[in-house]
Amino acid sequence: MPSPLCVLLIVLFSACSARAAEFRLATFSVDVTIPMGHPCMGGGISPAQSVVDPLFAKGFVLTGAEKPFVLIVFDWCEIRGTSYEKWQQALAQAAGTEPQRVLVTTTHVHDAPVMDEDAEKLLRDMAATGAWKNIPPPDPAAAIQYASVCQPEFNDACIPRVVTAVRESLGQTRRVTHFGTGRAKVEKIASNRRFVTRAGAVSYGRFSRSSDPEVQAADEGTIDPWLRTLSFWDGDQPVCALHSYAVHPMSSYGAGKVSADFPGAARAQMQREHPDVFQIYSTGCAGNVTAGKYNTGAPENRPVLAGRMHDAMERSWTSTQRAPLTGAGFKHVLMPLGARATSEHTEEILRKRLASGVGPYERAEAAMGLAWYERVKRGHHIAVPAIEFDRTHVLMLLPAEAYVEYQLFAQECRPDSFVMVLGYGECGPGYIPIDRAFRENDINLKDWAWTPPGSEAVMRAAIREVLK
Repeated sequence: MPSPLCVLLIVLFSACSARAAEFRLATFSVDVTIPMGHPCMGGGISPAQSVVDPLFAKGFVLTGAEKPFVLIVFDWCEIRGTSYEKWQQALAQAAGTEPQRVLVTTTHVHDAPVMDEDAEKLLRDMAATGAWKNIPPPDPAAAIQYASVCQPEFNDACIPRVVTAVRESLGQTRRVTHFGTGRAKVEKIASNRRFVTRAGAVSYGRFSRSSDPEVQAADEGTIDPWLRTLSFWDGDQPVCALHSYAVHPMSSYGAGKVSADFPGAARAQMQREHPDVFQIYSTGCAGNVTAGKYNTGAPENRPVLAGRMHDAMERSWTSTQRAPLTGAGFKHVLMPLGARATSEHTEEILRKRLASGVGPYERAEAAMGLAWYERVKRGHHIAVPAIEFDRTHVLMLLPAEAYVEYQLFAQECRPDSFVMVLGYGECGPGYIPIDRAFRENDINLKDWAWTPPGSEAVMRAAIREVLK
């Protein structure tokens, strides 16, 4: 399997900045709410039991460059492996472009699905062997027999609906003459999982919700405090606004109440207040950033966090500065992230957990890890794409649950540019921590983390190259 040293083998594809007489933008939105009983968070929490608010796939197609660009953001937890590739290929065909120019990401809400048909196949194949016949199934009310990550059939049903919406949107495009950028500091939402206790010890135990006074009192830690907004304009008329902020988007969650959570509520409020501007929200690199300092997990916290998010969106929008859009270029690198082989995360151990894990989620989590191991063995590399507007403004996508330090590093690579970094691209690797997290025994890396120590060098090299 590839090692971090394979960073020297990064493959680079680039396109010179394309100039065109006219750019045009198509926007689309499709309801992709999961059915009742569908697993949430890859089977790690209660499956869908009710719908608080619908889940959407929202995006745009920008034409006028050498080939169209597509961005789509799902109110889902994650999309991985073959499921991810299906979306790229289908949307590329619909928009008349190449799969690498289709940026697919998720907001990472947890009362929502992880789409990983490779992992689900491993589970179903294992169930067919009868290996789990002596393992008691979970509570029948959970509507999951033995273990399940997702329902690939639902993913496959969503694809043609979204494809149809994309094709229809291309018949109703708007001219784009300018792009805009803005940003605003977000107050009292994000905090790093890592904090220092009163006793001076390093802890990684600040999760998405907490009522522990010590957790709440600790400093926010390393975060990106800025919400950024990239917008497209026809003259002085705004057409579309994309907002991004780096935080796990969870307030009250885990009981199967399907929801886009507080960022979805903030986005919806922006849409009501600016009905002529298509609103999109995407989560930045938030693998180690949560709302845990400011969120107890009580239901009443959701509107509070949503209000703070909306306030930042509005201030970012108000601060927008426009510039003529005369060129758009594309570049991406192929990044050889390897597979983890530390003592408790070998392929052999994961296969044992898949075959004989005590709980359904232990088996489901092992299947997700094994799906990544198998892709790495086949030589899979993850793409890191970036769209550059007029050589001064960049929209880039990083994979999986990348730690926020990668987002901050990307901005450092282009200090004189506006750099908007989206996280949660292809999510097969799980957490992508910085090396310090391994050294300090980050407790979040006991599961959902399948890249090896040393991956920080690979990530940084890829980011540096694509932003060069």
